[in-house]
Amino acid sequence: MTDVSPALALRLRQQALLSDFGVEALRATELLPLLHRAVELCAEGMKAEFCKALEYSREQDCLLICAGVGWKDDVVGKAIIGADLASPAGYALKTGQPVISNHLQVETRFRTPQIMADHGIKRAINVLIANRDGHYGVLEVDDTREGKFEEADIAFMQGFANLLGGAIERQRGEARLKAALERQDLLSREMSHRVKNSLAVVAGFLALQARGSDDEKVKEALVDARTRVEAVAAVHDQLWRQPTLGAIDVSGFLEALCGKLQESARRNVIRCETVRLDIPADLAIPLGLFVNELVTNAIKYAYPDGEGEIRVTARPHEEGGLVIGVADDGAGLPDGFDPTQARSASLGMRIINNLGRQLGGPLTVAPDVKGAHFSLRMVLPS
Repeated sequence: MTDVSPALALRLRQQALLSDFGVEALRATELLPLLHRAVELCAEGMKAEFCKALEYSREQDCLLICAGVGWKDDVVGKAIIGADLASPAGYALKTGQPVISNHLQVETRFRTPQIMADHGIKRAINVLIANRDGHYGVLEVDDTREGKFEEADIAFMQGFANLLGGAIERQRGEARLKAALERQDLLSREMSHRVKNSLAVVAGFLALQARGSDDEKVKEALVDARTRVEAVAAVHDQLWRQPTLGAIDVSGFLEALCGKLQESARRNVIRCETVRLDIPADLAIPLGLFVNELVTNAIKYAYPDGEGEIRVTARPHEEGGLVIGVADDGAGLPDGFDPTQARSASLGMRIINNLGRQLGGPLTVAPDVKGAHFSLRMVLPS
């Protein structure tokens, strides 16, 4: 087998380093560590003493050494190089053309930046780091030893620069997407919060109207309307407090709602036993109103002579979906009263049945039990 020449071995090693870095660039989530890794591998592949990545500042028209290997401690993150055409790095940045300078001490095309003179740099090679958002900066390899950078070295370094440019572009795109999602989430929460506040104002108007009425039936109707508006406001209040708005944890949502209902039910104990399960946000409002209406009815009618317990449950159904239950051990339903029939049901029960249908209903009532036991199987999207 023929021995591989040193030049070919170097190019093969460069290709291996470039391949390995490509995997890292695809996985990278932070830019600065990736830049540091790039200059390390680039210096190794070029067998050079120094390598640096320079970030361009449009406002100041200069290049900051943001990552580097071989340089003194006060260089990386602090030293600045001019980005004008008289600077090798500036020329590569402004023209997009790679620059090879193998004899900086006698170079007539460019001036030697002071930082490079201080380190005794004799030769340098620069390539542009670019992406669709514009030029990020320059990747540069330097050395104090005599030698010669070649055209083939440009291909190796440009490969690193291109991978860096792609990674920068991806990370910036992900950052913009994250910011847009966060803004959308903020706007959704603000909207839900404002809806809740607006509904609270409406409830206040209804309360004022009820206090000003001398007709007991009108007053009762206005109080009921106010209670339902407050229920909608309470549901929106819980929605905007959730960690995410796309999906709602039914356990935390119902526990918070029951806690709110407990504040106005001093004589009763409201217990909430639910599983942790995410449901679509568009089901949260009808679910909250459904539970609110049934619990409110139980508070009003279940225990006319004293205090008692009201239980809210949510558990998985063996055939899929979620079973929601509201139960008490009180007086039970009036004789002949069928809450599932629209003609015989009260306005409140008609509302409950309509909400049940939105959740996938129908509403069912357990027979031959003490108190009133309501349940409904929610149909969840697969």
